[in-house]
Amino acid sequence: MKTQVVIIGAGPSGLLLGQLLQHAGISNIILERQSPEYVLGRIRAGILESGTVDLLRKAGVSRRMDAEGLVHDGVEFLFNGKRYPIPLKKLSGKSVMVYGQTEVTRDLMAARNEEGGTTFYQTRNVEIHDLQETAARVDFEYHGEKYSVECEYVAGCDGFHGVSRQAIPKEILREYERVYPFGWLGMLSDTPPVNDELIYAHHDRGFVLCSQRSLTRSRYYLQVPLTENVDDWTDDRFWEELRRRLPDTLANKLQTGPSLEKSIAPLRSYVAEPMQYGRLFLVGDAAHIVPPTGAKGLNLAASDVNYLWRILCKVFHEGRTDLIPRYSELALRRVWKGERFSWFMTGLLHEFHDRDGFDQRIQQADREYYLSSEAGQTTIAENYVGLPFEPVE
Repeated sequence: MKTQVVIIGAGPSGLLLGQLLQHAGISNIILERQSPEYVLGRIRAGILESGTVDLLRKAGVSRRMDAEGLVHDGVEFLFNGKRYPIPLKKLSGKSVMVYGQTEVTRDLMAARNEEGGTTFYQTRNVEIHDLQETAARVDFEYHGEKYSVECEYVAGCDGFHGVSRQAIPKEILREYERVYPFGWLGMLSDTPPVNDELIYAHHDRGFVLCSQRSLTRSRYYLQVPLTENVDDWTDDRFWEELRRRLPDTLANKLQTGPSLEKSIAPLRSYVAEPMQYGRLFLVGDAAHIVPPTGAKGLNLAASDVNYLWRILCKVFHEGRTDLIPRYSELALRRVWKGERFSWFMTGLLHEFHDRDGFDQRIQQADREYYLSSEAGQTTIAENYVGLPFEPVE
């Protein structure tokens, strides 16, 4: 087989890249290790930056998002029982969209099927070859048969544990990591959200996020030690702990119900550099992980897609191969800003039991400044709605 771009990974970043390339007349094949049902079963982020929303519209997959997504012009913080509204649109001129990653993936899958895009699910033993040659090659197994695809470029959208990053020689790859001493226990339920806007709350017992997927579906998170086991958390125990960490005005409004999904996610910050090696480009979680506190995971992946799509269009349509090394530079500049904001939000909102008195006072000072000052609130708002994309020139 031959194609212009092989995309490894059929999560939202791989599917979005495939859709944008296809609309630009650039042939591509997507390889995915899991089944479509497994991919759609992942419960992930639900906050879309304005830039991500624009990309989905450019890809022609926004009809359901525009009809069902919830536009949010603000967000709330809660410390010591006091609520601090952050008017995102007033301070930044932009809003965010609440629309679940599962639904984004579903829309992208449907569009690719309708337009006849080639996707191989449940592939095995994917190997990347000849990244420094005049053409790359990707070998894989599908339903017991061996296949080989010759291509001009490979996009590694296969996540943190995928094969793409491993194709970069160890002497070239640089890795940066920060592991946090706690995780998020998340629960999804078909219950109305406790508040119109999302609430990021600090409590002495740990952080709380009151999020939502729709007007009838809620997503709640609790900070828990990494030693916790999700099986020990019954629905009743979760709701009881959530009420403890919320002020009475919110706790009394909380509507409870059976969980649809419950899981514990560890928190880490991670970046791999460079994000391009020869004919290979790393995209999304294959190159970087953020703690979910800043709602940047899916959005940084979409940012990578934006830069790679624009560069590949210029490569194939204008012969601008000089832009290929610029991908890593452009992507990483925005990645590190997203990493900084996610690290900042994590430090601002969580309870760190290993912090000394000085660090605790600095944390308190940050809260008072960023939430009480218009300049501080504007910094939060601009980062939360998403920093602008740089032009590709």
